[in-house]
Amino acid sequence: MSEKLNVVNQTIKKKGHFNFKDLYEFCFLWLKENGYEVAEREYTEKDTGAKEVIIRWEAEKKVTDYFKWDIDMKWHILQMTDAKVERNGKQEETNKGQLKIVVKADVVTDYEGRWETKPFQKFIRGVYDRYIIKSRSDQQEIDLEVRASKLISDIKSFLELSDK
Repeated sequence: MSEKLNVVNQTIKKKGHFNFKDLYEFCFLWLKENGYEVAEREYTEKDTGAKEVIIRWEAEKKVTDYFKWDIDMKWHILQMTDAKVERNGKQEETNKGQLKIVVKADVVTDYEGRWETKPFQKFIRGVYDRYIIKSRSDQQEIDLEVRASKLISDIKSFLELSDK
């Protein structure tokens, strides 16, 4: 069985104006351009005058035959309505509401379960993980944390939020 190690678990919040369509496309393209396969596991939209939208994405990137990076994004938007804002002297179509995106990034080892077929192989895998490739495992965690933090930073910049 593969093992997951969580390296990032962060929430992005915005209350006010944002362009939902552009944000959705920006996040999707960011993941695709960085080599992730993205699967939309959930998309629900309720409209009671103001929309409530729930989205769940699972993105994965196979880094090696042994390591894989998973980034899960859970979106929850409340009270979303269409709005207009003036930017640079022009009226722009946008949205207004409460946005929350939870970004979770995990390093997954032995994602194909190759080391799990027999008890001895499982034992050898433990030795392999702890002693032989410990520095590579640590580097995978660092690399994924940097990339996931970049995604979060880029989303905040897109939404014009500070890094606080």
